[in-house]
Amino acid sequence: MKIQSDDTTFGHEGVFQTATGPDGTHVEMPYSGIRTFLRRRPTVDMQGVDIGVYGIPFDLTTSGRPGARLGPSALREASTQLAWGEVWPWDFDPFNILSVVDCGDVPFRRGQVEQMRDSAIAMARHISTAGAGTLMLGGDHCTTYTALKAHAEKHGPLALVQFDAHRDTQKSDWFDHGTFVHHAMQIGLIDPEHSVQIGIRTFYDDDDPITVLYRDWMHDHGWKGALEKVRVVVGDRPAYLTIDVDSLDPAYAPGTGTPVVDGLTPNDIIQFLRNSVDMNFVGMDIVEVSPPYDHADITALLGASLALEYICARAAQRKGAA
Repeated sequence: MKIQSDDTTFGHEGVFQTATGPDGTHVEMPYSGIRTFLRRRPTVDMQGVDIGVYGIPFDLTTSGRPGARLGPSALREASTQLAWGEVWPWDFDPFNILSVVDCGDVPFRRGQVEQMRDSAIAMARHISTAGAGTLMLGGDHCTTYTALKAHAEKHGPLALVQFDAHRDTQKSDWFDHGTFVHHAMQIGLIDPEHSVQIGIRTFYDDDDPITVLYRDWMHDHGWKGALEKVRVVVGDRPAYLTIDVDSLDPAYAPGTGTPVVDGLTPNDIIQFLRNSVDMNFVGMDIVEVSPPYDHADITALLGASLALEYICARAAQRKGAA
């Protein structure tokens, strides 16, 4: 056992280390320790925090296979495979640049949709009003609505950037994971004329101003074309990024409730994220991870990896502004 006064090493030597920076990286074996996301410090104190991570273990509005309520815990578990310090190909440890904390899961009584929605809005509001960005771990896709509500209170109507197989714009008085974008447009949480949906490959009416990059368009133009289109449509407006894992082909992300074949590849989204340093994202989420349908945790690992790429892009943005 070794403890140094400067707190750079604690526990058994060679097992736990803390790097320099706002919070640093706590290196620990993947099968050991508390399963916070990417080994982030657990707290709801937002003083000095750049990004607050939180989970919404909810899947009552799914239209297909259930299980996304287990998504936050699976993403946290998978993220332990990624918390090692410098991230390839960024060549830096993002947690030496940004302070990122894990705020835990949104509390609500099982089966209570409205209570979940109110509590989740309050959590996102708590983080955003403190000046931090949000990183939400879903949960089915209706949970994104709650983050949009909190950020729109601060920034006004947001530009939505959505990776998905479905548009989620179905007109309905009911609130669920297939209608949340419709409801967000109806009450002005997003600006549809400056929003983009990427990877869509199911039928929805194209009767709104959202720019839709269907899967066949992506085949022809790739991630570079998508990023350029997003830059033109979104500009420098405050934007929210939501990644439904069913945007990816089921070969890469089988653990989801509504899989659709001929999806995006991991590289499509990873390269988009790595080159999004100039985007004004105020928050992002990974949703619809359903561990009961996953194999070898590949969907959860992919989701956690996408979130880490997002964090690295925000850290690179900070470095460039320094």
